[in-house]
Amino acid sequence: MNTTRTTLAILMLTLASATALADEVKVAVAANFTAPMKAIAEAFTQDTGHTTEIAYGSTGKFYAQIKNGAPFQVLLAADDITPAKLDSEGMTVPDSRFTYAIGTLVLWSAKAGFIDDQATVLTSGDFNKLAIANPKLAPYGVAAMETLEKLGLTKIVEPKLVLGENIAQTLQFASTGAAELGFVALSQVIKDGKITEGSGWIVPAEMYQPIRQNAVILSAGKDNAAATALMDYLKGDKSREIILSYGYKI
Repeated sequence: MNTTRTTLAILMLTLASATALADEVKVAVAANFTAPMKAIAEAFTQDTGHTTEIAYGSTGKFYAQIKNGAPFQVLLAADDITPAKLDSEGMTVPDSRFTYAIGTLVLWSAKAGFIDDQATVLTSGDFNKLAIANPKLAPYGVAAMETLEKLGLTKIVEPKLVLGENIAQTLQFASTGAAELGFVALSQVIKDGKITEGSGWIVPAEMYQPIRQNAVILSAGKDNAAATALMDYLKGDKSREIILSYGYKI
């Protein structure tokens, strides 16, 4: 009887200790990474006990918010420039920055069969509006403009452009018909390795600079156990499997 009570007491102390050690991390996440991050965050909590408070949006806006004192502890950016800039400005934990994913750009339409594997509709100009993320705020917007430049379509297409504040709003424009086409992240329209709805053209990687998405611990997360644990978790096999399933490279 005493042994049973002792065992129960040890278990209760262990659980109490684990709960006490669990922490919450405030994370700013690039909008293109919304779906995989939701899956990763759920698995992270199940496996570690730590919890996350996540905001999704444009990397450019997150940078401005962080500079203005927003209490984010980890940034998962849509580029490698912004985390490096924050590093140089002394706003991060040194040596915490790394590439967690390499993004893929896709030209997408909600209309099935509207886009073929040569993106003929884009080069022919047979559409009314093309949505892209604002290049001043979102790396996927920069990639879209680089692609148009490579195709020699920049001046022709410019009057038809609709700018989204971030890649999530860009997808909304394309999915609701506000624009017939949209340059979005492959991760937004893919499931189990296939574009799930509508039609799309995966833009060849050589048409734009690699979208190296970097993560970094911000100064506010220096002493947060959950921040460090999340960064480690992003490098693990379970996270990598989720990231790859959404069309990213690592």
